[in-house]
Amino acid sequence: MAPASTSSTSQMSVVAVLLLLFPIALADSALHQLILGACKTVGGGSTYVGIDFCEDALNSVAVGSGVDLDYQLLGGIVVGLLADNATSTKTKIDSLLKAEDKAAVSRCLLSCQSLYGGILDGGPACTAAVKAKKFGDATAILEKAAAAAKGCKDGFGKSNVTSPLTAEDGNAFELAKLGVGLLRFA
Repeated sequence: MAPASTSSTSQMSVVAVLLLLFPIALADSALHQLILGACKTVGGGSTYVGIDFCEDALNSVAVGSGVDLDYQLLGGIVVGLLADNATSTKTKIDSLLKAEDKAAVSRCLLSCQSLYGGILDGGPACTAAVKAKKFGDATAILEKAAAAAKGCKDGFGKSNVTSPLTAEDGNAFELAKLGVGLLRFA
């Protein structure tokens, strides 16, 4: 009889743990569905943002339980991710400038340094605009950020040199466009 009792207790423990975890799984599933829905809504059209990129970006940020996510909050999250991207890219540019000995690449890097500085300068105003629900103002700042990332990429192309910032420019552009898309629905 002891083995049956131990087995029964063990099964009850497993069931209890599963029941305790079930609400967390539901919350995670609901969060995932919200993010997936937002990414499908924003993806496509004139401001194309890849659904996978959108999901990866939004899932990269930990959101506390009990937080009511909406397009405004998701847009604010993306503004923060764009600021993080611009900060790390500007740091990378500083390092590359110290090591670069080719004039054409250095000119492009200096141009990009200025462009990413502009993205960083616009970050606080964009965050404030999102919080104040001035989505038109926030969208204008995000469009400037997208243009800056594209300008950095294009500068290397015009100089016929390979950009060491291809991934960073692509991410900044897509994050800015993602923010624009989310704020359209806020």
